[in-house]
Amino acid sequence: MHDLTLIIPAKNESESLPLVIDTLKNLPCHIKVSLKKDDISTIESIKDKNIEIFYQSGKGYGNSLREAIIDCKTKYFCIFNADGSFEQKDLVKLYSLILDNDFVYTTRYENNGGSEDDTLITYVGNKFFSKLGNILFSLRISDILYTYLIGRTSSFNLLDIKSNDFRFCVELPIKMQSLNMKYECLPSYEKKRIAGKKKVNAFIDGFLILLEMIKLFINIKIFRN
Repeated sequence: MHDLTLIIPAKNESESLPLVIDTLKNLPCHIKVSLKKDDISTIESIKDKNIEIFYQSGKGYGNSLREAIIDCKTKYFCIFNADGSFEQKDLVKLYSLILDNDFVYTTRYENNGGSEDDTLITYVGNKFFSKLGNILFSLRISDILYTYLIGRTSSFNLLDIKSNDFRFCVELPIKMQSLNMKYECLPSYEKKRIAGKKKVNAFIDGFLILLEMIKLFINIKIFRN
């Protein structure tokens, strides 16, 4: 796993991030935390952890990920949340599968998956957008908004991702599918977050995600015609 970088987007995660990094410190992979320069409390909380800190130039969840992945120097990257909800034990499984794929996604909604942090609103939203992704783009992903995934850095760079917010979550798999990249899904269990609040606004971000999926559907149809 020396050719893997864990990309950890962090925004106001000073309570949970140090604990998350401690659970990962024995893994033979690189760790990169991506955040804003003015997030002083989060930066101070990990100053003694001997890990890379990447300062995003823009703002937003998607921007934090996009810029950090483009800057990634290893063959593979994995998005790993700073709130302690992702199952660290699945990293070895993800790594073993990425060797034969462009991307590997995790899902909470298949056998041996589950969540302690999902709400009724996020559950319904994920189900709706995952089904829409299946109908419009023939995606085989049952949890499209869950960004616990691993990918080839070179494959990601071919996608030309533009989203700076949570639209990133659907833009990535949709563009991946349009280029016929190879991928698999792995069941995973989402733990209750250690601290902090959800950064997503279910209604506003949900509306933007819907618009993004419609836009991508139209663009792909025009391109193919």
